[in-house]
Amino acid sequence: MARPKVDQPQPDAVRALVDAEGRLGVRVTPGAKQEALTIEGGRLLAKVRAKPEDGKANDAVRDLLAGALGLAPSRIEMLRGATSREKMFRVLG
Repeated sequence: MARPKVDQPQPDAVRALVDAEGRLGVRVTPGAKQEALTIEGGRLLAKVRAKPEDGKANDAVRDLLAGALGLAPSRIEMLRGATSREKMFRVLG
């Protein structure tokens, strides 16, 4: 079965949320029914299907961000929030 298309904003809208040092804050909801990336109130919200076990949800968020920005997942690194819903990533590119 094919994976359903992920709802996500335009890459330029996501890039506009990246600060001058390349940091991007994300509020994450793990274990969601469907994956989505949305912008609400000037904040980036990510919903991923992966459970918060062994870093699976963190990897899913990084992959979701990479897809939205058109970058390889290796170009996005987590700065903080490995066990929190509030995460900070650095976009390298």
